Amino acid sequence: MIQIVTSSRYKINRRRIRKHLEGLFLKNELPEEIEVNCIFIGKNKMRDIAETYKKEDVALPVLSFSYRNNPAHSGNLLGEIFLCYPQIVLLAAERNKRVEDMIDAMITHGFDNLLK
Repeated sequence: MIQIVTSSRYKINRRRIRKHLEGLFLKNELPEEIEVNCIFIGKNKMRDIAETYKKEDVALPVLSFSYRNNPAHSGNLLGEIFLCYPQIVLLAAERNKRVEDMIDAMITHGFDNLLK
């Protein structure tokens, strides 16, 4: 199951994101019962999360937290991917890419980290 959490102020295409994640599930041969949360947040929230868990005072474009080998999170939840929408927009402009393509790339990066 794929859960997408976002604020209405971020222009994301939920259908595209869900399809992209479903493709990653198929590519990695994960069963449909596996759950992933994809959460879009702002710069301040990302900075807080990065500071708390990575000891970095910066708003990263993506952070992922795997719960695969964590006994406190038993069940089907593979993990969570936090995406900083404002940082992704800046990164897309910097690399001359479409925002949707950069979102896909950041989701793939986060998803790959969940599987490590």
